[in-house]
Amino acid sequence: MTALISMHNSVLGKLDHASNWLTPTVARLTFIAVLLVYYWNSAMTKLGSGFFGFLFPSDGAYVQIFPKAMEAVGYDSSQLGFFTWPVAVAGTWAEFILPALLLVGLLTRLAALGMIGFVWVQTFTDVTGHGVKLGGLFDNTITLMDQRVMWSFLFVVIVINGAGPLSLDRVLRLK
Repeated sequence: MTALISMHNSVLGKLDHASNWLTPTVARLTFIAVLLVYYWNSAMTKLGSGFFGFLFPSDGAYVQIFPKAMEAVGYDSSQLGFFTWPVAVAGTWAEFILPALLLVGLLTRLAALGMIGFVWVQTFTDVTGHGVKLGGLFDNTITLMDQRVMWSFLFVVIVINGAGPLSLDRVLRLK
C-alpha cells in the first residue's frame, strides 16, 4: 500500500508541477478546437456586403442581435434607431477579435474576460429575443444554461491562468 501511495504522490506531484503551463495551454487549445470556428462563422453571417461590410452589418446581424426590434419594424433594419448600429458593429467585431486574441494568446486574460461577457449577452439575447429555453443547473438535462456555464468556466480558467507558454503574451512578457 505504501508503494501505491508513493507512486500516486510521485505521478501527481509531476502533474502539479506541469499544471502551471499545461492548464492554460489545454484551455486555449480546447477553445480553439470547440468554439473558435463557431464564433468566426457566426461573425461572418453578420458582415454586410462589399469591402466595408465590417462597418455596415447585414440584416441578419440585426435579426440575430435585435430579434424583437427587427420583427417590430418588418425586418427592415433601416427603420431601427441609431443605437443598434454601433451595437451590431461592436458585436460583430468582438466575434472576430476576441477569439483571434485567444488564438494567438495576446491580451489573453482580457480577451477571455470579454468572452465571458459576450457569452452571457449572447445567452440573454437567445432567451429573451429568440425564445430559447434557458434550463437550469443540476436538473439532469443538458440545457443552454449548462452549455454556457461550461463555456464560461473555460474562459475563467484562462482569466486565472493566462495564456500559457505558447502565446504572444509570453513572448511580450505580458503573462
